[in-house]
Amino acid sequence: MVNIIEQFQKEQVAKINEERGGLEKFVPNFKSGDTVAVKYKITEGDNVRLQTFTGVVIARSKSFDNFSATFTVRKMSGNIGVERKFVLYSGVISEIKLLKEGIVRRSKLYYLRNLTGKAARIREKISN
Repeated sequence: MVNIIEQFQKEQVAKINEERGGLEKFVPNFKSGDTVAVKYKITEGDNVRLQTFTGVVIARSKSFDNFSATFTVRKMSGNIGVERKFVLYSGVISEIKLLKEGIVRRSKLYYLRNLTGKAARIREKISN
């Protein structure tokens, strides 16, 4: 039974990647601590518009070749922290852009929830 489900998930991932022009084009190779801009579709009545959610990836679940892979992005809006969890292969997401690469030593950055201001900064990886 498990093999059937895994096979189905792999087929779905391949189908979605083919529609979107390949996994490398649609999903940049990001990890926890990186700053990303996620453009997602919002439906308001008959109108569909794109909105950008820019923030730090604080968690990833499963590998990107898994159909049910998710990632959590956190941003500060005013002085209030806002988190949003995205399903990677959802039809709602239209684009993911990697803005900055962060240097972190953990895979889950839940400790950022308790930090504010300069303490919540993440060192940036400087590439040549």
